[in-house]
Amino acid sequence: MGIEDYTKVELLKPSFRNVNLVVKIMNIGSSRALFSRTSRKQHTLADAFVGDETGSVIMTLWDDQIRRFNVGDVVQIKNGYTGLYRGSLRLNVGRAGSIDKVDAEIGQVNTRNNLSETTHIQVPWRSSEARPFRRRKRR
Repeated sequence: MGIEDYTKVELLKPSFRNVNLVVKIMNIGSSRALFSRTSRKQHTLADAFVGDETGSVIMTLWDDQIRRFNVGDVVQIKNGYTGLYRGSLRLNVGRAGSIDKVDAEIGQVNTRNNLSETTHIQVPWRSSEARPFRRRKRR
């Protein structure tokens, strides 16, 4: 899989799955603690500002990922996904995905095309707009 086979940041939209990207880490925010609702374990997460020559987006780093990477690293994301957090587009790696440092060069990152600055309106799946075809009640 050559570097040209990867998705560019400018093409990302909410709810993408199986995303493969090569991005440069521009900034890593301060980490914060979060308790899992299911396992009751404490996790640490931090937001990283990443991008390529086409655009930039916020990526969530979890636990050991925060310590593994530094500002300026170029990373390869395989099988990632996008989602919305408070209407803002976020890139995530998840359990099924992987993130590794690579020896690729990304010169100038396009920070003007920040996809996380655009506010997306998330329609709840139970609303009538999300389900235009409703079943009739049987009598």
